[in-house]
Parts: sequence; C-alpha cells; structure tokens
Amino acid sequence: MIRSGVVNETGRRARYNLWTLGTLLVAAFVAAPVLSVLVLATAPSGDIWRHLSSTVLPHYIETTLLLMAGVGAGTLVIGVGAAWVVTMCRFPGSRLFEWALLLPLAVPAYVIAYVYTDLLEYAGPVQGALREMFGWRNRRDYWFPEIRSLGGAVAMMTLVLYPYVYVVSRAAFLEQSVCVLEASRTLGKNAWQSFFHVALPLARPAIVIGVSLALMETLNDFGTVDYFAVKTFTAGIFDVWLNMSSTAGAAQLAAVMLAFVLAIIGLERWARRGRRFHATSTRYSALPSYRLTGLRALGAVLLCALPVAFGFLVPAGLLLAYAARHYEDSLNGPFLSYLANSLALSSSSAAIAVAVGLFLAYGVRLSKAAFVRAVARFASVGYALPGAVLAVGVMIPLAALDNAIDAAFRSAFGISTGLLLSGTTVAITIGYIARFLALSFGTVEASLTKITPSMDGAARTLGLGPAATLARVHLPMMRGSVLSAAILVFVDGMKELPMTMLLRPFNFDTLATYVHQFASREHFEEAAVGALAIVVAGMLPVILLSATIRQSRPGHAIPPPIAAPARALDLS
Repeated sequence: MIRSGVVNETGRRARYNLWTLGTLLVAAFVAAPVLSVLVLATAPSGDIWRHLSSTVLPHYIETTLLLMAGVGAGTLVIGVGAAWVVTMCRFPGSRLFEWALLLPLAVPAYVIAYVYTDLLEYAGPVQGALREMFGWRNRRDYWFPEIRSLGGAVAMMTLVLYPYVYVVSRAAFLEQSVCVLEASRTLGKNAWQSFFHVALPLARPAIVIGVSLALMETLNDFGTVDYFAVKTFTAGIFDVWLNMSSTAGAAQLAAVMLAFVLAIIGLERWARRGRRFHATSTRYSALPSYRLTGLRALGAVLLCALPVAFGFLVPAGLLLAYAARHYEDSLNGPFLSYLANSLALSSSSAAIAVAVGLFLAYGVRLSKAAFVRAVARFASVGYALPGAVLAVGVMIPLAALDNAIDAAFRSAFGISTGLLLSGTTVAITIGYIARFLALSFGTVEASLTKITPSMDGAARTLGLGPAATLARVHLPMMRGSVLSAAILVFVDGMKELPMTMLLRPFNFDTLATYVHQFASREHFEEAAVGALAIVVAGMLPVILLSATIRQSRPGHAIPPPIAAPARALDLS
C-alpha cells in the first residue's frame, strides 16, 4: 500500500490519511472567499478603477490611514496605561476597574456612534443646555466639536476598541517574572523607567496583537463611518458594489484593503526583526504593588474611570432611557422577528464555526505536517479581513455555483432553479464562518496544545480511533475552551453589520441592520431596544473574561478567550 506524505518539522514523513485530507478540503472551502477576492481583483473592471484612482481612491487611502493612526494611538495609550496601572498599582477602586475596563467591549462601535450623535449634536441635550446656560442663540455664537467627523469616528472607535489592547496587555503583565522587575530596580530604575525599559518590551508582542485586532475592527467598521460620512475603504466597497454595480471594482478595492491588513502584521514583524524579548526567570511570586495616594491616585482613577464612563455607562444609560420610552412600540413591531433572526444566525454560525475549528485543529494535531498547519491557519485568516471584503469573496463562488446548477437544470429538465444559495441565509452563515473561524480554531488549538500527546497514545492502546479519542478524551478536557469559542463567535455574529448588509436576503433583517436602518433615518430612539439587546449579548464574554483574567499568571490556566487572538494572528 502506497502512502504519500510530506516531511514535518521533526524530519519524519507525515502520512496523509482521510482525516488529513478532510482537513485540507475543509480548509480550502473556508478559504475560498479570500481566494475569490484575490482572483476577482485581477479581472478587468472597465473604467471604474481608473475613475476611482483619479477621484476618490486617494481620499479613501488618506482617510483610512488617519482613522487607523488615531484609533491605534488612542487604544494603545488607554489600553496599555490602564492595564499597567490596575496590574501594578493599588488605588481606590482598582479591583473594580480590573473588570469594569472590559465593559465597553460589549458595545458595538456603531451603537456608541448613534448614542453620542444624539447626545452631542446641535439639537441634542448637551448643546441645548450650554445655550440655555450661557445665553447663546445659534451656532455662530460658540464653537463645539463636530461629532460627525473623522475625529468623532476616532473617538467612538477608541472608546469601544481599547479593551482589545487592555486584555492582552494585562495578561502579558501578569505573566511577567517579578525577578526582571526587581533587577531593574537594583540597577537604579524607578517604577516608570522599569515600565518603559523592561515591562513594555517584554509585553510588546501581546500589545501589538491587541492593537492589530483593534485596527482590524476599525477597517471592518461600516456603521460608524457611514453614519459620520467618513469615506474609508469599507464605505468605498459598498459604494462601488451597490451604487456602481461593479463587483470587480469592489474586489480590487478589497485587495488594496487586504494589503493594509497584511501591512499591519508585516510592518511590526519587520520592525522587530532579529529582536527577541524573553523573561529569563521562572520565579513567579506576587507582583510588586505600588500604593498610590494623592494626585497620583486621582490620576489613576481618572485614567480608568473615564473610558468606562464614556465607553459603557453613558451609552448604556441612554439606551435604557430610550428603551423605557419605546419598548412597547418595539415589542409590538417586527423587533421580535429580527431578534429571532439574529439569534438563529449567530447560534448556527457559532455551532458550525466551533465544529469546523475543532476539526481543523485536531487534523493539524494528527498530521503534525507543517504544510497542513499552514493551510489551516490560512483558512482562519478571515478574522483579519473586514466583513465587506469577505462578503465580496462569498458572493463570487456562490453566484458561480448557483449559475452552474441553474444551467444544469435548464439543460436537463428545462426549468430554472434561480438563486439557491446567493441572497439567502446560507450565504450569511458561510460569511460568518469564514470571518470568525479564527476565534474557534485559535481557541481550540491553544487548548489542544496543553493536552500531552501521551494521552493520545494511551487512548490508542485502549482501542480508540482518532474520532473516539477526540470525543471521549479530548472534548471533556476542552469543554471550557469550546464553550468560550462558541460564545465569542455568537457575540461577534450578533454585532456584525457590513457583511450582513451585503449578504442578507431581501426583507431579512437582524438586530444590527435593524438598528442601523433606524439610525440612518435619524430615529435611533425607536431602535434602542435592539441596540440594548446587542449590548446585553456582548456582556456575556466580558463577564467570562473578567472572571478568569486573574488566572492568566503562570501557575494558572490561561483563559482561552485571551489566548485566542494570539493564535488568530499567528500567520507564520
């Protein structure tokens, strides 16, 4: 019997079996949207690309870069600063802020944009109170920052995306050895110098992952930039596809956007080429705790309290007030059907994404081939791509398959099947799986690596095959990670807007599209119940994270939600 294979990293030949071949086939299917975008980008698009290059493309590039720079700087300062303060210092409320700083993660960027626009616009209560207080009559009598602007978009996204940086930075600081910090103090470094010269370089890889995740979410955003009329690449893709009816032009814009994403990852790797930062000790005692008093304590409280207040308390409070006034209208309208659509899509996508991620991760474990691992990780690159980009990639193969099925039925039976997959919930589900697979695959793979291979061997000696070993040995040990992955995918599916808008069937809405439609018509208060439901759904993983983050210090299990982003972005 002939067995084919490749040489793995240990120098041994890894055999291909049915499980490995299945892993490659599943990975190829999930990666099809990404590959489709790249293929379609090479197709001729007429004069649209020339028109875009000479008109709006430079503005798309400039606006996108400025937005990324602003959000990157804001999330870096707030996330790293807050993580260091609550990890290393003690001040009034420090234990509360450890978990409260994660709460803005539950609020979608477009929801907070709608809330603050309603609060801060000219006809809103803030400017109305200022005019009443100072006797101003109109806009010419005073200056007030324009919320619907690039600066406003930067502020809104920073408020809800800094937790990505905070959570991985705090985990990195908790994992650091106390010895290196003590050594820096013996060399004459004060607390701030130890932070900048020792702790920050050691945490740099984790911080970069957090900032990269925040920037990728920035690129994926459509609701905020559309509401604020900020022309980014995502808004351009919608315009070219829907208004100019050019799929090829949209794919070419998407390819340029993909280059932005790859540049985010590649630039940092190039910047730290040849540099490695490691903790050189295995002694992990309690971290030093600096007690702050006076102005320093006040500064620490403000650093932690302001992001929580503006990123969660104010929008959540306003949503509750709006929902209390309009809940009857929402419950008597189509709200419940939109809620059911969101729950059904997010639940099914979470179940399938976890099953696919588990299959791929276990296939990589069984194969031990570098090629299989690379293919599986490429299939999970969808999390690094904006939803609008993946939507283009999903439509291309599904439309080709629909046309092939329709042609076959016309030829054989003289009937037209129409669109069986395109423009259905199947398309949205495939898009969700392609985008969020990295969360499930990364979480499961991280959990599998903690299970010693000797347990596989013991199961084999007891007569269990690969599938039985997974079901009876690995899954019971990984149920916490599998549940965490399912929750993360479910919550991200509830919040996903651009992909849902492009792939949804006619007369089909989710909570995200429902809220966006009301907000675009300046009737956000009527959709407050829907927005509040999205926020409540997003609070579940926040509670899980806050309950387990303290155990990320060596000697405890690293919580899967913290480990997952690192695996998702490891494209090497």
